[in-house]
Amino acid sequence: MVISPILLLMLTTQVNAHEGEHSDHKMTLGGFYENAAIKVDKELVSCTLSMGTKALCYRITVDVGANTDVDAGPWCPQNINDDSGQSGIWLEGGKVYDVDGKFIKNLATFYKDDQWQLFNPKTGKVRVTDSKQACLAAARPDVDPKYHNYCVQCLPSYVEKNTTLTYLIPAKPHLLKKPQEVSPDSGVGVAFNGVKIESSAPVDAILGAHTIAPFDDCGGHVNTHVGYHYHAITGCTEKAAQEHVEGDHDHDHDHDKLSQEVAIGYAMDGFKLYTHHNLDSTEAQNLDSCGGHFTKDAGYHYHVNEPGKNQILTCFNAEPGCVVEGDETSCTANRRPPPQDCKEGDASCIPGKRPLPPECENVDDVKACLDSHRPPGKK
Repeated sequence: MVISPILLLMLTTQVNAHEGEHSDHKMTLGGFYENAAIKVDKELVSCTLSMGTKALCYRITVDVGANTDVDAGPWCPQNINDDSGQSGIWLEGGKVYDVDGKFIKNLATFYKDDQWQLFNPKTGKVRVTDSKQACLAAARPDVDPKYHNYCVQCLPSYVEKNTTLTYLIPAKPHLLKKPQEVSPDSGVGVAFNGVKIESSAPVDAILGAHTIAPFDDCGGHVNTHVGYHYHAITGCTEKAAQEHVEGDHDHDHDHDKLSQEVAIGYAMDGFKLYTHHNLDSTEAQNLDSCGGHFTKDAGYHYHVNEPGKNQILTCFNAEPGCVVEGDETSCTANRRPPPQDCKEGDASCIPGKRPLPPECENVDDVKACLDSHRPPGKK
């Protein structure tokens, strides 16, 4: 879809109006919580965006294993008698479901597939991955057959110490002629609490092995490479933003705070991300195809999708930055998808990472090759 001329003009006007703010290369990015695990560079850095544009970027580094602003879990119930307070949620068909014991018990009916059996019929005990080794084996795209019919959960304690993610976010959005779909490689952005906001969860690969990998009530779960991350925005970020961050409209004492839009973080393309609903539970109006619009106080920004959609943001209107390792400042240097976890004991296994399948080592489209080696999706 091509961006309309009116929207393009409005976006260009906003970006140009703020260009002077960055002319001295001083950090003006605000909103991130005061947390020793989150470092926002004081100076902008020269960077290369995902489509090759040279730019100035904010650099945000998060120690995902030490982020104290995250209260994660629970995920899997331990017994089919457990209620929703002892478990997380699942996204299906645009709806959010509690993954309580009753949900686990009724999976065969829910998916119309009698191969689902995640619990012991005699004791009611749910089969749950209960170690790092089990997590690594079950959370792979090609789920270890030993862990088919499991409720999969990985704990924050499985993330190795000093595991960091570094975000390059353009200080000045570089507008595209047409929106760019959010890809699994780029992710959506980063929340003010330092949690990565991801693209859609690969539910077909999960369900193809008759496994469930629930999210907690905040829409997040863990893998050992990026730590705790969101696949849905359920309201936790909104509550945290009210506790930690001054709202965009706090300077306007005449503004009715019950109708405020709430910012939760930054998209990879440099525009702000806001909750789906306003504080008064109304929905944002006049959104474009990417979920963005203009307001007088906040300028152009995005509103995330409803949690059940399993797609926090549909597309970008500007060229996205990326997540890099170490001091890297380029988003285009033969980048590959983040490494997947491997089974402990594999001779070729780098701790915390899994090598690409041999068939995918020397191909141009690594993602397509990986997709072809994943188990079939749900029927």
